[in-house]
Amino acid sequence: MDAMFGRTKKKAAASRTVTLIGKPGCHLCDDARAVIEAVCAETGASWEEKDITRDEELHRAYWEQVPVVLIDGEQHTFWRVDAGRLRRELGA
Repeated sequence: MDAMFGRTKKKAAASRTVTLIGKPGCHLCDDARAVIEAVCAETGASWEEKDITRDEELHRAYWEQVPVVLIDGEQHTFWRVDAGRLRRELGA
């Protein structure tokens, strides 16, 4: 925490993990993947992809929202991924 301003410092992008939750045959998931790959390559953040058709808990939680993007396990966005917003959230 930054004592002077009472703010928590953001983690460096390289230590962050972006998770794409999607499903096969989803064109919005394909679009999201392209944005995530580009932004993570640029910022050094790692990323992973999870398939809701292979995980019942993810399916129950997100089936109406795919693709869903998490950053360090917290929901960042769904349906469309804005590269600038993702970049900012990663601290780049």
